[in-house]
Amino acid sequence: KIACPWPLPQAELIDFARGLDLVIVVEEKRSLIEVQVREELYGTANQPVVVGKKDEAGKWLFPVKGALDANDIAIAIGERLLRYHRNDDLAGRLARLKDAQAVLAITSDVGSRTPGFCSGCPHNSSTVVPDGMRAYAGIGCHFMAQWMDRSTEGYTQMGGEGANWIGEAPFSTRGHVFQNLGDGTYNHSGSLALRWAAHTKTNVTYKILFNDAVAMTGGQPHEGGLTVDQIARQVAAEGATAIRLVTDEPEKYPAGVRWPAGLSIHHRDALDEVQRELAEVGGVSVLIYDQTCASEKRRRRKRGAFPDPDKRVIINDLVCEGCGDCSVKSNCVAVQPLETEFGRKRKIDQSNCNKDFSCVKGFCPSFVTVHGAKPKTMGAIALPVAGRSESGEARTGVGGVQDMPEPAVPAIDKTFNVLVTGIGGTGVITVGQIMGMAAHLEGKGLGLIDMAGLAQKGGAVTSHLRLANRQEDITSIRVTAGMADLVLGCDLVVTGSKKVLGAMKAGRTAAVVNTAEVMPGDFARNADYSLPAERLKRAITTAVGGRSEQGAGLSLVDATEAALALLGNAIGANMFMLGYAWQTGRVPLARASLRRAIELNGEAVKMNLDAFEWGRRAAAEPDQIRAIVATSKASADSTELSETLDEVIARRIAFLGDYQDADYAKRYRDQVERVRAAEAKAVPGSTALTDAVARALFKLMAYKDEYEVARLYTNGHFAKQIASTFEGENLRFEFHLAPPLLARIDRHTGEPKKMSFGPWMLKAFGVLAKLKGLRGTAFDVFGYTHERRLERQLVADYVRLLDEILPALAPGNHATAIGLATLPGKIRGFGHVKARHLEAVRKEEAALLARFRSPDPTLAQAAE
Repeated sequence: KIACPWPLPQAELIDFARGLDLVIVVEEKRSLIEVQVREELYGTANQPVVVGKKDEAGKWLFPVKGALDANDIAIAIGERLLRYHRNDDLAGRLARLKDAQAVLAITSDVGSRTPGFCSGCPHNSSTVVPDGMRAYAGIGCHFMAQWMDRSTEGYTQMGGEGANWIGEAPFSTRGHVFQNLGDGTYNHSGSLALRWAAHTKTNVTYKILFNDAVAMTGGQPHEGGLTVDQIARQVAAEGATAIRLVTDEPEKYPAGVRWPAGLSIHHRDALDEVQRELAEVGGVSVLIYDQTCASEKRRRRKRGAFPDPDKRVIINDLVCEGCGDCSVKSNCVAVQPLETEFGRKRKIDQSNCNKDFSCVKGFCPSFVTVHGAKPKTMGAIALPVAGRSESGEARTGVGGVQDMPEPAVPAIDKTFNVLVTGIGGTGVITVGQIMGMAAHLEGKGLGLIDMAGLAQKGGAVTSHLRLANRQEDITSIRVTAGMADLVLGCDLVVTGSKKVLGAMKAGRTAAVVNTAEVMPGDFARNADYSLPAERLKRAITTAVGGRSEQGAGLSLVDATEAALALLGNAIGANMFMLGYAWQTGRVPLARASLRRAIELNGEAVKMNLDAFEWGRRAAAEPDQIRAIVATSKASADSTELSETLDEVIARRIAFLGDYQDADYAKRYRDQVERVRAAEAKAVPGSTALTDAVARALFKLMAYKDEYEVARLYTNGHFAKQIASTFEGENLRFEFHLAPPLLARIDRHTGEPKKMSFGPWMLKAFGVLAKLKGLRGTAFDVFGYTHERRLERQLVADYVRLLDEILPALAPGNHATAIGLATLPGKIRGFGHVKARHLEAVRKEEAALLARFRSPDPTLAQAAE
């Protein structure tokens, strides 16, 4: 055993190697021990062969990149042992290991979960740079801006931020860059690089991102109690030519703060303007962006140590166009997709929302701030608490049903291997810790390791947990290929990753997987991003050998939906999963031990105990729990999807009748029936074109002008949505709109700025909705705007397109016709957002029309 890896004592090493033919060095990452062994033994008598990072032939054996896999190590050692001693048992074990690794080698990732900024993270706003400008990354959470569309590239070691630009600047045609620098790194050593940049008179703007904590490593306070005004005075003393402070709360600084001369304070909405100003300043300028870490806000709010705004944001899904501008503006993972009858819309994940409110900047009238609101919970239903009360009386569960029978706890044969997978920051690691503590309470052996990295930022996290009756039975901790007895899949995407799928084995592995589709940060930058949910389910099902409610095999459950309905918080989903797995007889620990471990953990004890017991109930009485969850969901018709083409058409005819009148709805119906007849004649048995036209023509005809937005707020849908989402008395609504005649124009972007309107706007909506009869008439004051004229023109253009398509429709151009018919679905948003999408659609339409008018004869023949 090497206690000190460098320097290795020469005499002891030579004594160790005496008489050896081969020395195998296994070490993580770069070679430190191996190079010393090879150097010290070189030229000694009977010099042994030394392998490590590379084998005897110079090929990679234990790579520098990534983590070493125990199976790979075992195979490398086993193969070399067999050269010296033939043993059938060893050869058999080696063959099984190779088979497992072969399965892993051909397994591929079905999906991935890239780490990103947390909901409400200040870096969602602070790392944006003006168009055409560039930023360097650094060490800290803001490093992740590199894999976002933020013109941020290049990084250096901690404390070296800006040093690379000092060397590059004299040879670059670019005269200026921004350098992101976290407050923790600034306090640690980054101030030295800033000092050097000032000394060399380099043109750079340091963006010091002050989030009030060392956020990337757990939210520790700054050493020395660093404050914003201290940083400002320090950088001024170092020679900063200009200093600007940008914050989400400009009014929060008390009177008497000692700011350096020339510093000015701005709201974060002025970030773009401030950055443009500083880019023109020579030398080192400094922008301090002050906004508390969103995760720290959540933690402090739980302890009552940080203000908690008494308001929530909701999106009226009928008004929403699904354009994604809210995600672009906020980059927030709490903005999630909502699949509705009228296409993909947006919703706010209230459990994940950290109340940053930057999403309301999205250019869309669907956002409403609700003051005095709290997420609705199922408080009226008795929780299924097991056991007996303090008085000794038997407790009952849901609906008065007596406590469920306990399942048989599986036996542990040497080791019982568990993988807990999920999304970082949602309590995944806590599940492994709870199981580990329960094993400790029972006197069992335990090995636990968490594979996290940047996982706490919404990335993939996997906990490896090995349980044994004796501690000495555990020889390694990580669960390797084909060795998992239980996979507790708290996230569908992570569970479908290569490493996790490779650890499963049909007939051995039991998997309980949460089917909730939680979008990663990619969704904020791609409005059409979708998880390959069905492919993930198929891959997991194949890996475990099929579906099964008990024993080995797969159980699928939407734990997130259940936790929201039953507990009012999605964070309870993971403990719900543990309860479900335990009740199906897949966890080799006693219920009492698990409950006691939850109590000892000390965090949200009641909710976690309730979540565990609800999970048990869901496994034992799935129909009853499904019914309870169903009653808690919003009763909005928009989220109920049509099952047939006739239903699709009928619902849209009814909608258009309410939108305008019966004649308007008849125009729609006649066009759709015309398409249906033409398609039946040209391509018998197909209704794909009719379905596409039914959806696209409706979207164009039901354009959301002022009358329609008003109607969709006052027709009862919004009231139902509020009632099913929030609870609270005297709710007050704040609407975020950009009225054409009132909204101011941003002088840098040229885009209208949104304004806030109070509860009185509901009454104004009521009046405006009744005026829908003016739509399209000479008295329609809104109808004269460019956007309204364009929307009416789009309907006429689409009908003319159908006039061209239908007479020429044939099997060979049917697919192209469908592509043309679906294009209006991509014209999403309001104002300039809609105009941008329309421009892209027109280019695509021109290409498809050219193909339709001059089809490829080979493809046409194949279609026929």
